[in-house]
Amino acid sequence: MDTATANLIAILLGRAESLRAAGNLHEALHSVNAAVQKCQQLLSPNLDDIDAFATALEKRGDIYREIRSCELARDDYRQAIDQLDNRPDRFAQIGRLHAALGAAEDELEHEEKAVHHWQIAIEFFERNEPPLLLDIAAIANNLGVVTKAKGDLETAEAYFLRALEILHSLLGQEHEQTATVSSNLGALYQAARFDEQARELHMIALETRHRLLGDEHPDTAQSHNNLALALLRTGDRAWARRHFESALAGYEVLGGEYAADLEAVSSNYCDFLRDEGEDQLAEVIEGRMRDAAETSAAY
Repeated sequence: MDTATANLIAILLGRAESLRAAGNLHEALHSVNAAVQKCQQLLSPNLDDIDAFATALEKRGDIYREIRSCELARDDYRQAIDQLDNRPDRFAQIGRLHAALGAAEDELEHEEKAVHHWQIAIEFFERNEPPLLLDIAAIANNLGVVTKAKGDLETAEAYFLRALEILHSLLGQEHEQTATVSSNLGALYQAARFDEQARELHMIALETRHRLLGDEHPDTAQSHNNLALALLRTGDRAWARRHFESALAGYEVLGGEYAADLEAVSSNYCDFLRDEGEDQLAEVIEGRMRDAAETSAAY
């Protein structure tokens, strides 16, 4: 590929990325389509031509996935993987493409295919020099979520522990990604009835999210609710109550977008209140939630 054509493709892909970042996905798709077409016109056995084509396909796949055209995204990712043909100099990109293909399959609710491609992605990230540890951690977390949902808690724990080990080592506890995996591992231990472990992991996640994100953030509110449920299991009912109230307050501030989360937390809290013999307060909370739901629906 001559330098002038390579420059044109770079301009088109750069424009697509800028438009995508600005939220103008329709125009971004036009730009990336032009880049894919130009690469396809010039495609040859030359590695530079192949690399440009694979990169343009990957970028278009990402945009397709963002606009929920996951079948089209899947086709682009597959074609890009085929073009790169397991080349050692492209292990990072091949791993990234399998990770994205797994995400597309997951959004299409093809769980087994998603797991298959995520496992392959980890293999390529491991084979890269140096290994792409943060990418491995992200995919291990995804695999943990999927395997936990299937009820395979032992395998899910192994994935979460691997992700946590990497993130804790490279990013430290004071990072959102580390907090997310801590929370996921806490939820797994809660499902497995390892109550003390669940309590501590949810405590760690909450402390990190509180410091990094503040109280008026959905992740912080989620951690308050998770911790409250864990505290009930360990007999810390007074402390659980305070965290239910914090979760409720957090989601109320966030508004209608989090109506389902607010309903779930209020249900947990009202169940707790009735167990405590505070039926009247539970009814007040439920009335408040109905008013909030009606207000949200009006908008």
